[in-house]
Amino acid sequence: MKHCIIVKFKDHENWKSLIGEIQAHFEKAKLIDGVSGLSLKISNSERENRFHLMIELEMTREGLLNFDVSDVHKSWKEKYGELLEAKTIFDYDD
Repeated sequence: MKHCIIVKFKDHENWKSLIGEIQAHFEKAKLIDGVSGLSLKISNSERENRFHLMIELEMTREGLLNFDVSDVHKSWKEKYGELLEAKTIFDYDD
C-alpha cells in the first residue's frame, strides 16, 4: 500500500530549504519492518490554496502499524508539526 502525508507549510516557513532534511528524516522509515519505499513529491504550483509537499511511503498494512508507533513518526510530528498549516493523510493500494 501507499501511505501519503500531504502537507502545507505556514506562510512564513522557507519549506523548500527543508526538503533534503525531510528526505533524510523519512529515509529512516525504510528501516521499519514492513516499510519498503519512499518518494517525495514537491508541488509545481505556487497557488495559495495548494499543498506544498507529498511524502509517499510504500508499506504493508502491518508496516503502517509499525510506522505509527515508530520514532520516525513521533519525531516528524514533534519537529515539523508546528511548521505546518495543514496536513492530510491518504492511503491507497497500488
